[in-house]
Amino acid sequence: MTKVDGRAARWAGQQERRRAEFVDAALAAIAEHGPDVSTEQIAERAGVARTRLYRHFDGAADLRRAIAERAAELVTAELAPLWHPEGSPNEMIATVISTHLRWLTEHAALHRYLARGVPDGPDLRGAIARHLSRLFTGYLTAFGLDPAPADTMAFGLVGYVESATTRWLDHPGALSRAQLTGQLTGTIWAMLDHTLRAGGVELDPDRPLPLPDGLG
Repeated sequence: MTKVDGRAARWAGQQERRRAEFVDAALAAIAEHGPDVSTEQIAERAGVARTRLYRHFDGAADLRRAIAERAAELVTAELAPLWHPEGSPNEMIATVISTHLRWLTEHAALHRYLARGVPDGPDLRGAIARHLSRLFTGYLTAFGLDPAPADTMAFGLVGYVESATTRWLDHPGALSRAQLTGQLTGTIWAMLDHTLRAGGVELDPDRPLPLPDGLG
C-alpha cells in the first residue's frame, strides 16, 4: 500500500507540474497571439498535440480556469503595495495605480482574454475590493467614523479604476500612463476625502498615515 500511495503521489505531482508548464505556455501564447488565441496555438507553444494537452485538463473551460488562476497569482504578487500600504494617502494611491497600470500595459492581451469571463474562475476584482474594504474599515474605525460605507466605496473604486484603465488600454488617446495615474489618484482621493469630511475628518493627502491595527 505504501508503494502504491508513493507512486500515486509522484504521479499527482507530475500531473501538477505538467499543468503548470502548459499554463505558462498558454500565457506565452496569449502574449504572442492575443486574446483570440486558439487551443491549437497554445498546444503548439507547449510543443505537444492538442489531444495531449487535454489529457491534463477537463476541456477548454478547465484550461481557461487554470490560466485565470495563474493570472490571479501574478496580479496579487504585483499588487503587493496594496496588501501592505505605507506613506501618505496620495503615495499609497499612486503606488497602487501605477503598479496596476504597468501590469496591465505589460499584459494587455491577457487582461482582454480574462475580461471575456472565466466560468468558476477566481474573482480577482472581488478579492482586491474586499481587501480595500477591510483597509477602509480599519481607517474609518480608527478615525471614529461609521465603517458602513467602506464596502460600497471599495467595490465602486475598483470598478471605476478597471473601467477607466480598460478604456485607456483600448483607446490611449492623449494621456500618458503617468498622466492617467495622476488623474486616477486625484479622483480616488477626492472620493475618499468626501467620505472623511462628511464625518468631520480632514486629512492632508501628502502627510504619512499609520497603518490601522491588524493591517500591518
